[in-house]
Amino acid sequence: MTAAPSARVYLDWNATTPPLRAVLHAMMAAGTDAWANPSSVHGHGRLARARVEDARAAVAELAGVDIRDVIFTAGGTEANNLALRSPFVGAGAPVGTLVTSRLEHPSVTRVAEALEREGRAKVRWLDVTRGGVVDLEDLDRALREGPVGHVKLVAVQAVNHETGVVQPTHEIAAMAHAKGARVHVDAVQAFGRSRDVAPEADTRSIAAHKLRGPKGVGALVLKQGARIEPVLLGGAQERGLRPGTVDPVAAAGFAVAAVHARTSPTRYAAVAPRRDRLADALVALGGELNGAGAHVLRAPHVVSVSWAGWVGAEMAAAIDLEGVSISSGSACSAGTIEPSPVIEAMLGTPRASSSVRISLGEETTDADVDACIAAFERVLARGR
Repeated sequence: MTAAPSARVYLDWNATTPPLRAVLHAMMAAGTDAWANPSSVHGHGRLARARVEDARAAVAELAGVDIRDVIFTAGGTEANNLALRSPFVGAGAPVGTLVTSRLEHPSVTRVAEALEREGRAKVRWLDVTRGGVVDLEDLDRALREGPVGHVKLVAVQAVNHETGVVQPTHEIAAMAHAKGARVHVDAVQAFGRSRDVAPEADTRSIAAHKLRGPKGVGALVLKQGARIEPVLLGGAQERGLRPGTVDPVAAAGFAVAAVHARTSPTRYAAVAPRRDRLADALVALGGELNGAGAHVLRAPHVVSVSWAGWVGAEMAAAIDLEGVSISSGSACSAGTIEPSPVIEAMLGTPRASSSVRISLGEETTDADVDACIAAFERVLARGR
């Protein structure tokens, strides 16, 4: 068995973030005194409930909503599933249109495909630009193609999980609302990294482990007055919208991470020069940048690059052997060798098959960037 390198460089912050020490301490403390069922009315249950409600308040403040509009889930994937299925699962709900694109996370695209297979929705896939942005002219066409109200939901990301491209959520929401459609924004990669996270959206998803918190907990954040139909059936937890016992230990960690995330955008903004230096170096080595263009906005910490003659997964594995952790696409698609659907929609199959993603974090140093560049230099010098 090969021993792990003594000092590795972690540049896969979009897959997950290293938990804050304060998060781990909060969870350990909660595990000793708040392990009871938060739905129980006795003293032990009330202690657990307090941890859950503290977390709800922290997430509500981060998102700028009332505490009643934070629905805890098992993570961003469940939050996206709840938001997408809700408009189409009500009793007697007529078939409507779901508008989205192939740029979205699998927890959106696969739900859209399933809704269409089940006969619950028609899916209108939007055109996207080569820079990785939803085509707003095509969105306008999609909203006008049928009678008023035929589009029930428009689903879009705030920040793309593979390229870091920022979507024009303000414009998208205004266009959709003008036609009576609901808007869901997958904000998993935006909270804690961006200052303005689509407050006009009807629903937004968040995952604790993307902002230095624990895995296994997230939330669907509702705009005041937004109505949600439950997808799962069971108890009355989370206002009956998401049955199942909320873990007070995970909630305690989520609370600390949400407080930290209020100031994280400033720290991420400071990463941009390192991201730019890394991108310039990789392009100089022969890489082709994905998600670039004069009018394309990108989050300050993501570099997506394609390498002609390489399979992205092989490049990521070679860089891993050099002691640097990167990825060849969404962590939710790990273990597959299929081309990235995101890059494929933007730039075609060859670029999609040869792409890797390097995502920096608020603790990434200049030395980490130097190590990454050196790793690519060594791998490329050896060739395939």
